[in-house]
Amino acid sequence: MSVYVDDYFTPYRGMKMCHMTADTLEELHAMAAKLGLSKWFQAKSSTPHYDLCAAKRREAIKLGAIPEGVMEGARRRLEAKQKAREQVRA
Repeated sequence: MSVYVDDYFTPYRGMKMCHMTADTLEELHAMAAKLGLSKWFQAKSSTPHYDLCAAKRREAIKLGAIPEGVMEGARRRLEAKQKAREQVRA
């Protein structure tokens, strides 16, 4: 189980923001707590995530988050969804 930070930086209010995801919500929220994040949780998106500024991304990596490219992350999430669907059907 892991936490991931992508490299897709989007401008927001003078900052560059990226995304932090995880294999489980428990891991995601635990890392967010370590980073001191109380908002930016995006529960209603297709993939639950936190938005991170570049400085928080660097801090997350120091705390063990795995950096990944945006396409790499998309593939990982798709594979996880497909695996979960297969388990439900079994």
